[in-house]
Amino acid sequence: MCALLFFAVVLSYIDRLVISVLKPDLSARYGWTETGYADLALYFQLVYGLAYVVSGRIVDRVGARVGYAAAVALWTVGHVLHIAFTTTSGMIWARLPLAAGEAATFPAALAATAEWFPKRERALAIGIFNAGSNVGAIVTPLLVPFIVVTLGLGWRAAFVVTGALSIVWLLAWWRFYRRPADHPTLSREERDWIQSEPEVPPRPVRWSTILRTRQSWAYIMGRFLIDPIWWTFLFWLPDFFSRQFNLSLREFGPPLVAVYLLADLGSVGGGWLSSRLIGRGATVNRARKTAMFACALCAVPIAFATAAPSMWVAVGLIGLACAGHQGFSANLYALPGDVFPRWMVGSVVGLGGLAGAMGGMLMAKYAGMILETVGSFQPIFLVAAGAYLVALLVVHLIVPRYAPVDERTLAAEAHA
Repeated sequence: MCALLFFAVVLSYIDRLVISVLKPDLSARYGWTETGYADLALYFQLVYGLAYVVSGRIVDRVGARVGYAAAVALWTVGHVLHIAFTTTSGMIWARLPLAAGEAATFPAALAATAEWFPKRERALAIGIFNAGSNVGAIVTPLLVPFIVVTLGLGWRAAFVVTGALSIVWLLAWWRFYRRPADHPTLSREERDWIQSEPEVPPRPVRWSTILRTRQSWAYIMGRFLIDPIWWTFLFWLPDFFSRQFNLSLREFGPPLVAVYLLADLGSVGGGWLSSRLIGRGATVNRARKTAMFACALCAVPIAFATAAPSMWVAVGLIGLACAGHQGFSANLYALPGDVFPRWMVGSVVGLGGLAGAMGGMLMAKYAGMILETVGSFQPIFLVAAGAYLVALLVVHLIVPRYAPVDERTLAAEAHA
């Protein structure tokens, strides 16, 4: 099950990153402006954030199996639709269904994780499938030039070929995914281990009920502060290497692969660290925040990336920041499962995704404006350097101690 979730995240990132790898070439070919590209990123995140909330509610109601299948089908249609356009304003129309479908990636994955993993293993499982985002980011700058340049199929083929991979995953998901109670090949011992925590049946929950809890606001604010940095890496790193070191489409692969390999290590390492601390007797509060603090420190050196004496020094600084982000997010993403009943997790995650997308929209406009006027990534990297320490401080101020919400109170409000 974890492998299926991992490959879904891989494919979602491949599909959203094809455009960023092609961006320098398409900008030169079709005359794209920085603000036009920033608008493309902004509208993607707007729809992504709004759909994230809706998808979280849908996943809570229909379950991970049906919800994930519908989401992948929708985003695949939008991904392939990019071949119909050559302008940033036109491609916005293709990004809308792509964003709407991909918004369900993490709500569905987190819901499936809550079904298949007990709490003590959940952060590690999240870290593993979250690492799929980095694998997708590694594969894309290798796969796209191979399709476009080496095979000579042109930029449109990059969207068609990668879209076909999502269809293969969709067939595998529908064939193999079931809840533990319904899975035909699961042993009794495995089922008992997975279901060692009492299961609470799904219940409707009001937004007002969610927003009255401090734990919700800790998660929402954390996502608002850190998601924009990751979106910036995804949308603009190829452009950074093109501007700073004059790399062509053929040459993006090695530095981007190195950056996201480091991010992979951070994703698994951040989840492993907190799980290890919990296993050695630390409280969930101490374990998660200790891991997040260590990861936040990894982002600070990115402030010096634009002054790096060589490309590989810049790669190291950016890769360390990406590792910090992924480790930090693996622990932040575990917060809803730590403190909310399972029947609320998807809705809380949806609100966090909306907050992250709203922050990402602001960051996209900021990045486009800075690159159009200043022409340097330095102000952008300065924001990235401090974002995680600020996010941890905000989370800690809102919830000094991780405490599960009172399920009886929530249930009473849900039926009021």
